[in-house]
Amino acid sequence: MNSLKHVVSINDLSAEQIVRVLDLADELKKERKQGKLQPLLVGKTLAMLFEKPSTRTRVSFEVAMTELGGHAIFLDLKTSQLGRGETIADTAKTLSRYCHGIMARLFSHETMQELAKEATVPVISGLDDLEHPCQVLADLQTIREKKGKLKGLKLAFAGDGENNVTHSLLLACAKLGISMTVGCPNGYEPAKEMVEKAKKDAAGKSEIKIVSSAEKAVQDADVVVTDTWTSMGDEASEKKRIKDLAPFQVSAELMKKAKKDAVFLHCLPCHRGQEVTGEVIDGKQSVVWDEAENRLHVQKALLVMLMS
Repeated sequence: MNSLKHVVSINDLSAEQIVRVLDLADELKKERKQGKLQPLLVGKTLAMLFEKPSTRTRVSFEVAMTELGGHAIFLDLKTSQLGRGETIADTAKTLSRYCHGIMARLFSHETMQELAKEATVPVISGLDDLEHPCQVLADLQTIREKKGKLKGLKLAFAGDGENNVTHSLLLACAKLGISMTVGCPNGYEPAKEMVEKAKKDAAGKSEIKIVSSAEKAVQDADVVVTDTWTSMGDEASEKKRIKDLAPFQVSAELMKKAKKDAVFLHCLPCHRGQEVTGEVIDGKQSVVWDEAENRLHVQKALLVMLMS
């Protein structure tokens, strides 16, 4: 995959490249289950920049590099020179001289883009305020495992539409022929440019819709997705958000509107009793633990494709 340099957006991947990532992730997952670890990145080092707290992103990338025979270095931006005023450009140039790749979990998408522009090694987004490409690749791997396909499925997102998971899902579903409906309150819609791009890419293949009803969104859905209502940085408006988003909670009642064999996804961490009930996330339709595990496998695939 020599044409692929960075993955800071789902748009950095074509539909064919997404499928190649998923195929390699499946292969690496199968080999891991058999106790066969492929040392494909021996002698390679990944710098991991964290501006936001993390559990799954940090652990999955660190384990991925270890199992591939490489090494990962954790850098907390608060305690690095970035925290003392060094520019992201200078940091990118310096880390590029030491490491073979950079993974970053940042607040600003613009900062992520600058990091990728200035780095001379591959940059992978571990999340920013606009997109979460690695999470959505794991979602796609999980959906394909459970449904046996991607094209032709209907995915519903209920809750806060203006978040990074929704944005990356819109772009990915449009590329792959998955119809997606976002159910969210007025004022919580996904970014306009993301919806427009998704609709353009989906033309003739699938439908992209934004509705103001959770019930309409999940009607006959194969996959139901939600995310936290209060993201990092939204704490000041938490009470208002909880009130506005309450009708969009994914409950057992709401899941009944979807297909009987629908699966439930959540990127985690979740707030039981807010965006989803405990009954749903711990229930038979929930595949969130497979989804969390698949972060490891898709990230391994990306690291191999970008750094080997």
